[in-house]
Amino acid sequence: MSVLEKMTSKDAIALEDRYGAHNYHPLPVVLSKGEGVFVWDVEGKRYYDFLSAYSAVNQGHCHPKIVGAMTQQAQTLTLTSRAFYNDMLGKYEKYVTETFGFDKLLPMNTGAEAVETALKICRKWAYEEKGIEENEAKIIVCENNFHGRTTTIISFSNDPVARKNFGPYTQGFIKIEYDSLKALEDTLKENDDIAGFLVEPIQGEAGVYVPSEGYLTKAKALCDKYNVLFIADEVQTGIARTGKMLAVDHENVKPDILILGKALSGGAYPVSAVLADDHIMGVIRPGNHGSTFGGNPVAAAVGMAALKVVKDEKLAENAMRLGELFRKELTNFIPECELVTKVRGKGLLNAILINDTEDSSTAWDICMALKENGLLAKPTHGNIIRFAPPLVMNEEQLMECVSIIISTLKDFRK
Repeated sequence: MSVLEKMTSKDAIALEDRYGAHNYHPLPVVLSKGEGVFVWDVEGKRYYDFLSAYSAVNQGHCHPKIVGAMTQQAQTLTLTSRAFYNDMLGKYEKYVTETFGFDKLLPMNTGAEAVETALKICRKWAYEEKGIEENEAKIIVCENNFHGRTTTIISFSNDPVARKNFGPYTQGFIKIEYDSLKALEDTLKENDDIAGFLVEPIQGEAGVYVPSEGYLTKAKALCDKYNVLFIADEVQTGIARTGKMLAVDHENVKPDILILGKALSGGAYPVSAVLADDHIMGVIRPGNHGSTFGGNPVAAAVGMAALKVVKDEKLAENAMRLGELFRKELTNFIPECELVTKVRGKGLLNAILINDTEDSSTAWDICMALKENGLLAKPTHGNIIRFAPPLVMNEEQLMECVSIIISTLKDFRK
């Protein structure tokens, strides 16, 4: 096939199937263009994007200010490695730390890399500052977590698909029930060698599980009481997705370590970061950690532009308002729909629970029907459908999408 020949969806899917590793199970739609809240397939059909690349495209597809910053910087200087200084990284570090209220930033590329970085910082702090004996530090994590798929991260996952046949696993983690302050305090009481508590403010991959009100505040207070670092993984929930700049902002919690990724670049480029104050980040010294691409000039330019778009266009406020409307409309519909048992979420990170078992195909089949009706979403945990559109969506578009979702569920029920 000539590279200039127009490709059909069937051709593109066949190419990936033949030459790509089968580590994903995508919906059978081949996208070739995106703008704002919309994406188009290779045949030209337009869809509402209700996944936003797992909340990486909060600012909308191909936002001109983000693409402009990336293009301009890419024509000037793309990569120096950290063997040398560049004239963009310091500006970026200053902008992001001032935005979120931290002393220092350590730049990385992907969410999983940022989580690994936070774990290393936490352990080193535990040995050098807290006084835990070397190689004895433990980090508390939550059941049904999702922090990535590196070997260390899957070591504390309880997803059998992510774990099976990838061992031996990394030691040093204690799993507790999510949204249980008792489980957290009991573990802190019983162990003197706890370095940190790694938690998602909302468990996205687990099905947009929102913890009880006050959970984050009280969990942070327990960490402070036992001199344990509170590590917030805001890779998916951060950058205005839940109606605040950070999900922890709903409870006015400042983490000891903050992990960002995804929408930190608006989906234009891999950019992630770990933020902490000097008394924590100070344990990292030359040679302890790094990345050839981490903190490159393009990433710095893109990261600043992406955050500026969120602030200038008041995307957090928009997400809060539209999220409340979305949940209200779907909640009002649930009593007449036996297919859906619950809608939950915060801001524009929401999910519906399908009245079927996790091993059923019902949620997948509904997503296939939604695709035919012009809206793209994806199941998680078998019987849950996550809805997370770009935050640039307006009320008219949201109501059109609600109409698509409701009519699809009604038709599916028949």
